[in-house]
Amino acid sequence: MPIKKLGHVGIYAQDLPKMRDFYTRIVGLQIADEAANAVFMSSDPDREHHEFVLFTGTPDQKTCVQQISFSCESLEDIVGYYNRFKDNGVRFRSVTSHGNAVGLYFFDPEDNVCEVYWTTPWKAHQPYGVAVDLTRDLDEVKRLIQEDVKVYGETGHRDPQSFDRQKEQFEREGIRV
Repeated sequence: MPIKKLGHVGIYAQDLPKMRDFYTRIVGLQIADEAANAVFMSSDPDREHHEFVLFTGTPDQKTCVQQISFSCESLEDIVGYYNRFKDNGVRFRSVTSHGNAVGLYFFDPEDNVCEVYWTTPWKAHQPYGVAVDLTRDLDEVKRLIQEDVKVYGETGHRDPQSFDRQKEQFEREGIRV
């Protein structure tokens, strides 16, 4: 039978209370259930009991997480997270247009790479990556992404210089990288 969606992700946490606080207070997940060694979280517990679970790890357990991604409804949601993460000193990796999505990549307290993303209406061959400036007018941001996809969408285009400029912008804004 075909898979319809990802059900949930579970990771080990070296500091469960700190990770619990980060994913609830900063990321905004809700606790659906909790035990001494596990926290079950969801963006909407009435719809899905848990989408993300933290388990207490032992000192010798190291996670091999490539990334944890959370889907958002709009680009405005991503801007909200941009500001929320900045205000809470969350370390950023990048804000990236993949043509078909815009992702804000960040690190949780145990340095797992995470992403909040919005799916765009455009299609682009991957790996496609161009830095996005979420401090600009969002209609302009969307227009620039659409124009870039029209030109480079079939190529898997990457623009490393845009990420160099973005890192400089983050430093000017006081964002941890």
